[in-house]
Amino acid sequence: MDKRLAIMIIEADETRAATIVDGLREAGDFEIHTVSDSAGLARRIAETRPDVVLIDLADPSRDILEELALASGPTERPVAMFVDRSDAPLTRAAIEAGVSAYVVDGLRGDRIKPILDAAIARFHMFQRMRAELAATRAALEERKIIDRAKAILMKARGIDEEAAYALLRKTAMDQGKRVAEIAQQLVMAAGLLT
Repeated sequence: MDKRLAIMIIEADETRAATIVDGLREAGDFEIHTVSDSAGLARRIAETRPDVVLIDLADPSRDILEELALASGPTERPVAMFVDRSDAPLTRAAIEAGVSAYVVDGLRGDRIKPILDAAIARFHMFQRMRAELAATRAALEERKIIDRAKAILMKARGIDEEAAYALLRKTAMDQGKRVAEIAQQLVMAAGLLT
């Protein structure tokens, strides 16, 4: 059985909060938490651990945006922000903070579910990109370590690059480790000897 999507709504105005709640209830079966006061927001989000955060701000300030960005953990969950007016610097700051959807003058019940879906899709897309970037950086670092280890072996043993890599690979297989681990150990040992 699938877990119900937990959504935290941050909205000080009860009427606007009710519009969001009604729009969500019409769109599906969600676990909805409404917060009207942003004081202690980080603690509330940490306790509730919502899957998605919907923020509705009539007039957002940079301070509120920074607090919400820190509290809502945009890298941990999708965040959709509804605002009443367009402001290029605040839009840019929201996107840079990781807000998945920044919607100007779009708070209507029938639009909430599509916006929520778009925010979730965009969040997952960026999560995949972050994971791919981290994996690429890790692979590059491993490649650098392996190249350093090969250079050490080539100098110490007077062998060519292919033979150095073959030696690293054989040692890794013999020890049941990855080539990068053996290379890291060799680089560290060589560092101690110099």
